[in-house]
Amino acid sequence: MNESLIDADQLPLARKSLLPGTGFFVSDSDEDEPSSERIEALTRAEAVVIADSDADGLGCASLIRAHHDDALTADVDPTMAAHELPDHDVAIIPAAPHSLTDAQEQVIEYASEGVTVYVCDLCPDRDSDIEPLSELVDHADSVHWFDHHQWTTEYERRVQAAGVDLVVGDSETECSTDVALNSLDETFSPQFQTLAAVTRDHDLWLREDPRSDDLADFAQWIAPEIYVATVRHHGVDFPDAVDAYITRRRVEKERLIEKAVERAELRELTVPVASGGSPDKTDPAETEDDETEDTTLTVGLTYGRCSQNEVAEALREQGADAAVVVKPSGPVSIRGTETFARCHEVAKAVGGGGHPKAAGCKPDIYDDMLDYAHHWTTRGAIAKRLIIDAFRSLPSELPDDDATA
Repeated sequence: MNESLIDADQLPLARKSLLPGTGFFVSDSDEDEPSSERIEALTRAEAVVIADSDADGLGCASLIRAHHDDALTADVDPTMAAHELPDHDVAIIPAAPHSLTDAQEQVIEYASEGVTVYVCDLCPDRDSDIEPLSELVDHADSVHWFDHHQWTTEYERRVQAAGVDLVVGDSETECSTDVALNSLDETFSPQFQTLAAVTRDHDLWLREDPRSDDLADFAQWIAPEIYVATVRHHGVDFPDAVDAYITRRRVEKERLIEKAVERAELRELTVPVASGGSPDKTDPAETEDDETEDTTLTVGLTYGRCSQNEVAEALREQGADAAVVVKPSGPVSIRGTETFARCHEVAKAVGGGGHPKAAGCKPDIYDDMLDYAHHWTTRGAIAKRLIIDAFRSLPSELPDDDATA
């Protein structure tokens, strides 16, 4: 293939916003095989952190490295490569829900027996996510799992039964970095306490501290090792070199957000009213006599390669109770508001999960490249339809196991 066809840097922004990044076109087999650098890191590791590669997951990794007195570079800047950093006793494996199984298997295969393992900011969505867990527990000295997503009681029971030290925080008030901060046997410095607070500000979409956007953007754009080294060294008050890097990258980010907002549509949907406490647009007093069973919800739908939180905020300002952002690579982000906090239920209906006001999924609708071609040219039409159906099919009562531990 002519590589210029998949080189995102050569595309006009309008077209770039409609197509996935270059990494999408890399064979899964190439990505699934661990690099020689990862194998080397696992081989020498005394502890391993399997973490989501966003600011919250990497915030956990930063705390864990500090807890283990792992090597800290004298200084770091965005132009550095990960291999320029010192070797670490605590290895980091960036993961996502779909790669959780592979990450566990890599630890079993390459890390020494008796290693300490941490799983952070990840929640099992399917049985295969915890299939290697018993073997991992046998291989490791101990396995700790810090998270704040919406866990089912069944997965919580099974993970604990495997011998894992599982701590799931309240997803309404804590991020996973909070959970790690409170669970590790360590009195952390104010720098790390502030890191947890600012990470929470973004992860729970509180938006009270402008530094939280910097954390989130930097974590998304830079190599995980560079992010962890930076926040361990500087905390949330980044040096000038990092600020300049973020400012430069945000120019395109803002333009991609504008494109996604421009192509958005608002849909009025009739959805069941939830009994059991999830906020929606209906006054509880109006439903006491059970005469009102449905409510009207305004859902903003869009498609594009963009920062979903900022797009969701723009749609909220236009009157949306919930926002749906379909990505060119297939995943869907669902964001709620004070008037709708059932995003995790919508995502669960399409094989995903998350939080009441922030969730995600990847519909199982892509069998070959023709399906993806249809996805790109129709701007996610089938995925949008599935999500709309999931909104309309919400149960009128909250599931019994739909609670945070």
